[in-house]
Amino acid sequence: MVSPAVPLRKLLIIGGAEDRVGKAKILRRFVKLAGGKEARIVIIPTASSFQDEVVAAYRQVFARFGATGCAIVNPRTRSEADDASLVQALDEATGVFMSGGNQLKLSQIFAGTACGEAILRAHRRGAVVGGTSAGASIMSEFMISLGDESVTPRQRTSQLTHGLGLLDGVIVDQHFAQRQRYGRLMSIVASSPNLIGIGIDEDTAIEVTDNRELTVIGRGAAYVLDCRRAITDAPEARTGAPLLVSGAIVHSLPAGATFDITKLMLTDFVEQHPDLGVTVTAAASSRP
Repeated sequence: MVSPAVPLRKLLIIGGAEDRVGKAKILRRFVKLAGGKEARIVIIPTASSFQDEVVAAYRQVFARFGATGCAIVNPRTRSEADDASLVQALDEATGVFMSGGNQLKLSQIFAGTACGEAILRAHRRGAVVGGTSAGASIMSEFMISLGDESVTPRQRTSQLTHGLGLLDGVIVDQHFAQRQRYGRLMSIVASSPNLIGIGIDEDTAIEVTDNRELTVIGRGAAYVLDCRRAITDAPEARTGAPLLVSGAIVHSLPAGATFDITKLMLTDFVEQHPDLGVTVTAAASSRP
């Protein structure tokens, strides 16, 4: 007797400000992972202050790639997040997409509710779960809900809140280079060295397979911060003081990089941004 194949578990975690009007490479990939023309996508605009506009924009771009059947799940309270009809929509989805906005609002409404559990079930059965900006941060078990934005890590200037727990042992931060969030992510990881930090640039995403392998797509880069062997003065530093962090390892991963987040090592790299401006002249090509 042949046992049924275990579905791959996919996350598409986007650093925010992804292209929606051009080639939309990242969102095209989300639709493909969700089943293309057969996709049943649920859009969750809960984090946004402009929910109608967000829904219209994502419906339009998903339809461009063949996914015309999009449902909306948008509870406004924790009680509404236990509604059976919303849970059913998530249980029938092949793709779940969470918009940007206020990640603390997402955590308050979804974490530990029936809708939150339905998102976890969707992921376990093989539906792709995607999120951008706030929808990216909520993926991990714990998320940064506020923090100082600077290059320098400082003591006690960031706050952690419970997320959905789709990605274990990791803290995700977004708009990473554009909003100079290196310092706040490093301060969290240095203080909790059992966690791995992942920062993602805008219009960039990591596709995570089975909580292990990530592949970078998009225009920017993803960064993996590892402080497991670092020396830090976090236990003694005063509030707001620059943190000592010595011996941290930072992996900068552009599009085309594949990385094992359990072994913390690069497994493959295919150049995605060749220097098309360089040409070989006839004289140069004739040299021995």
